[in-house]
Amino acid sequence: MVRDTGVNPIVSNFEVRVEKLVYGGDGLARLDGRVVFAPFVLPGERIRATARSEKPGLVQARTLEVLEAAPERVAAGCAVFGRCGGCHYQHAPYEYQLQAKRAILVEELRRIGKIEPPAEIAVVTGPAWGYRNRAQLHVEERKIGYREPRSHSLCAIDDCPISSPKINQAIASLNQMAQEPRWPLFMETIEVFSDEERVQINVIDTKRPVARRFFEWCGERIPGLVEGALDYGGHFRVSSNSFFQVNRFLADRLVDVALDGAGGETALDLYAGVGLFSLALGRRFRRVNAVEAGGGAVRDLRFNAERAGLAGVKAQQATAEAVLAKLERTPDFVLADPPRAGLGKAMVERLAALKPRRLAIVACDPATLARDLAALTASGYRIAGMTLVDLFPQTFHLETVVRLEIG
Repeated sequence: MVRDTGVNPIVSNFEVRVEKLVYGGDGLARLDGRVVFAPFVLPGERIRATARSEKPGLVQARTLEVLEAAPERVAAGCAVFGRCGGCHYQHAPYEYQLQAKRAILVEELRRIGKIEPPAEIAVVTGPAWGYRNRAQLHVEERKIGYREPRSHSLCAIDDCPISSPKINQAIASLNQMAQEPRWPLFMETIEVFSDEERVQINVIDTKRPVARRFFEWCGERIPGLVEGALDYGGHFRVSSNSFFQVNRFLADRLVDVALDGAGGETALDLYAGVGLFSLALGRRFRRVNAVEAGGGAVRDLRFNAERAGLAGVKAQQATAEAVLAKLERTPDFVLADPPRAGLGKAMVERLAALKPRRLAIVACDPATLARDLAALTASGYRIAGMTLVDLFPQTFHLETVVRLEIG
């Protein structure tokens, strides 16, 4: 049925058969020559859906009902799955999720990068639940939770099954505190970060400054709360605005995969953060130039390297682009862990000109990875290894480590 609004036709209450999962968490189906994207579905399922928005040839849909379920479908492990926008795959067994992510990675490499992926793509996994060490919680008056899918509406939560026990303990405490008169109603976003011994609370968005007494109150109600930086595992000082990997089980495995076989005189760590890769590089190379744009993260990195006794690790506050543009000597090894936008054309061209013998890319978006790899392989690099590290079970997000060598 098509209702003519006078602007864009909106398709309502239609039935389609899901063909496959695509990057972003949706399933792909087709309706009268148009592509339909619908969430919380599995390939082979027949669903009833309605359009959320429509563009030429494309319908973004909301799943109303699964009419014929795939045999693989399972009950979700969270009471608000489907209403909360944080998870996308809880209705699929974990092994099925991994197979789907691998297939999506391969398709993105072929479709965008025109690259034939390696025959063997290793997969590194950890526990599928309770893995997150960080949660960013939205606050509306006295309710705490996550956003609903493609919405600014709040989905209030009591706990989060993919978050660690310490994070959930903090969520429970914050929910109790939110019911008390002293709760600051002007707060909008709170971040909780933990290494399971200590807890860091950061107010990310607020309409007014939050008084110190709020954090003192948190210290009374949340066991292990620390002021300022959190000393993660006794190895990494992480300040409130510094990035650290969110999977508490797989950070070390990620480093091992990215640095597999690496060693020599000089290494360059781009987008270094607080030094997750830099410290490991400092044990394998005599000199490491760790490049990070964030001032707080650079201070953490310097502290972490000094505490580890790694005098060869030098932290430089600058953008990766600026450092690479001026670099005169080619390092033996380059590690790049860029944001979702990837390396980009200028960075790839500069790396291709420098031609470090070995290069490792840690990518959180398969589409931008495919684009970057297409240019790097065209410049003479070959893919020596590719590993999918599943840092984000139950979600569509996937981390890929690609090791490249010249020739």
